[in-house]
Amino acid sequence: MPHSLFDPVQLGDLPLRNRIAMAPLTRNRARGNVPNALTATYYGQRASAGLIISEGAPISQQGQGYADVPGLYQPEQLAGWQGVTEAVHAQGGTIFAQLWHVGRVSHTSLQPAGGAPVAPSALTAEAKTYLVDAATGAGSFAATSAPRALLAQELPGIVADFAQAARHARQCGFDGVEIHGANGYLLDQFLKDGSNQRDDAWGGSIENRVRLVCEVVQAVTAAIGAGRVGLRISPVSPANGIHDSAPQPLFEHLLRCLAPLGLAYIHVIEGATGGPRSLPEQPFDYAALKAAYRSAGGQGLWMVNNGYTREMALEAVASGYADMVAWGKDFIANPDLVERLRRDAPLNPGRRELYYGGGAEGYTDYPTLAD
Repeated sequence: MPHSLFDPVQLGDLPLRNRIAMAPLTRNRARGNVPNALTATYYGQRASAGLIISEGAPISQQGQGYADVPGLYQPEQLAGWQGVTEAVHAQGGTIFAQLWHVGRVSHTSLQPAGGAPVAPSALTAEAKTYLVDAATGAGSFAATSAPRALLAQELPGIVADFAQAARHARQCGFDGVEIHGANGYLLDQFLKDGSNQRDDAWGGSIENRVRLVCEVVQAVTAAIGAGRVGLRISPVSPANGIHDSAPQPLFEHLLRCLAPLGLAYIHVIEGATGGPRSLPEQPFDYAALKAAYRSAGGQGLWMVNNGYTREMALEAVASGYADMVAWGKDFIANPDLVERLRRDAPLNPGRRELYYGGGAEGYTDYPTLAD
């Protein structure tokens, strides 16, 4: 019998009340990189989602690429996140933390001791970051800084940081974690040959380029249990200046390697993040990717993302193409998106100029249907 978008589903160790996910959305409102009461209000308003995936939470200061993003490595950050998870759970919701290391998508002003951002290779990202002027509090976008190539002996420490952040997430009440392997950030940089030009055991062949992602997933699942871990990937998205010459075999190999680990879900951004769903210059077969994962024994839910309308989402779940559908920007402007989708009600338009930085305006003041 076909499933509905609004049916419950078992995600790893956790029962979810529907198949709608709130995708991670960086909002740059955590002053001093610490979640606050406003953060808790924002997530609590959106707790009707079957699963909330938090905005990216840097696993270390080195992993930070933007101003005012809430980390998962300092005691005050964990205390702030506890208020967030309590607000979501009070509404009967389920929330995962997204574990984030930006790699080269950063700026020296955000790095420890003003050092260079780190990357698989010393290639500057074609991207911008978000900085806040300390004197005025005004935010603005700036070009990323030139990175340095990571030494091989530094990589086990980054793997350990991911695992420690996962333990911290559970400690402050998150139900699980999503490992951010997408959108041109560190793990994606290692995967793709446009950014990884190493000639050691972490670069070159597909087998070498997937190694860091695989080691991170293994460490995180060992730390908190595979049934509470998801992975986000974006096989062909050019976000943050990323690309690969042959993404189909790369990602099919990656998912075959990860299939036996028992992940709760795979979260796939189809096409260009926040842009076209298909890229003629880089075709990709997502059904074949899912088939490769399933044929290797992968049982995790298949979550799709990018530009899904209500009709597309209903069809994706009913046909079995996907188990869950994630929405990003629509959740910014519609805290009750689940109910609006259920009723086929109109959606509030988002106020793009208020997406990043600021306070309650454009963050917690969008009306619900009940309003």
